[in-house]
Amino acid sequence: MTTGEQQRVPRPVPPAPPEDAADVARVRAAVADALEEFLGRQRETLAAMDPALTPVIDELCALADGGKRLRPLFAYWGWRGLTGEGPAEDDAAVLRAVAALEFVHASALVHDDVMDGAVTRRGRAATHVGFARLHGDSALAGDGEAFGVGAAILVGDLALVWSDELLRRSGISPAALTRARGVWDTMRTEVTAGQYLDLLRAAGGLPGPHGALTVARYKSAGYTVQRPLQLGAAIAGAGERAAEVCTAIGLPLGEAFQLRDDVLGVFGDPSVTGKSADDDLREGKRTLLIALAEEAADAAGRRLLADLLGNAEAGPEDFEALRRLIETTGARARVEERITERTALARSGIAAAPVTAPARAALDALAVAATSRTA
Repeated sequence: MTTGEQQRVPRPVPPAPPEDAADVARVRAAVADALEEFLGRQRETLAAMDPALTPVIDELCALADGGKRLRPLFAYWGWRGLTGEGPAEDDAAVLRAVAALEFVHASALVHDDVMDGAVTRRGRAATHVGFARLHGDSALAGDGEAFGVGAAILVGDLALVWSDELLRRSGISPAALTRARGVWDTMRTEVTAGQYLDLLRAAGGLPGPHGALTVARYKSAGYTVQRPLQLGAAIAGAGERAAEVCTAIGLPLGEAFQLRDDVLGVFGDPSVTGKSADDDLREGKRTLLIALAEEAADAAGRRLLADLLGNAEAGPEDFEALRRLIETTGARARVEERITERTALARSGIAAAPVTAPARAALDALAVAATSRTA
């Protein structure tokens, strides 16, 4: 695929080693426990303020429940895999620190759903939809949809505030916390800026495949793999060279992860993904799939995209027509090729990285899992 730069073809890499399911399960369970303990304390705080805040903490608990925990896993193995100067950090404290990434993720999801007008998330009502229903069920005054949007913005903001608090109270050493802050601040700036770039692209700015990839990098790819890896490396005190290694792995892998998400948003099985395969098309998400289809389509195909993409009145047959266009223009195949190429590049970086053998195996397995997933 051509996007204004020549892509290097990566050298062949071996299949991923078997994932250490027991250790992955341990990390996921520890992250879940850290979130549950933290949210339990916050429930008491909000309840003491006013019982009317119960729906807010309930929503944040629901958002924190489940998920693949990929960001904490990448951060944890970034810490485990890279050695640095100074005393070793406590494993339990590091697990609490990386669990804070789940609140950053929850904040991004809630705000993204508001901006996209999404209806569902992970098989349940999107946050703004749920609070709009609460407004109606409680017979409150005013506009229910506006209430839902306002509440969701505040829930997302609170998740971002709590991400900071959980990191600060994790128990990692003051020196490690100071090192982590630089990566943490950069990551949160990037994801927020990426959300604006997404809005701009939806309004006609940042056109073409290059614009789609720019949005993917800053809105999702960086905070999914690159920055979590760097966060773990910073906690370990591994230095600037380690940060460069994390970038070489994290940027191509994070991009492949987001492109897989885009494919699943249009061609995924709703019973597995937890959302309708029509949602991304109805919301008018201008992903790389759409940019490539638009680029390769004839005049009739471009009219079809203009008429149906983002059309709230379009029906299932219309969206099937869009899916056929994405297929017949070769856009889906080209995105799949890029996923394969970027994943292979990241795995080559993992194979060559100066990390411990267990971390190398875990990161390679995570790379495959993140880019070949079905949900």
